[in-house]
Amino acid sequence: MGSTADKISGKTNELVGKAKQAVGDATDNRSLQAKGAAQEAKGDAQQAKGQAKDAVKKIVDKA
Repeated sequence: MGSTADKISGKTNELVGKAKQAVGDATDNRSLQAKGAAQEAKGDAQQAKGQAKDAVKKIVDKA
């Protein structure tokens, strides 16, 4: 997956995770809150992966 795809997938997972957490908070559903937090963390990691790929590409392009 390219860096842009990683960042888009990451942002999507982050937003869906936040929404799940909000619904879990509103309904007092601890399981949904936890699933949302995990999905948000996955999204953060995907975005970081995309940013790392961009950084490596810039270094390689300069060489």
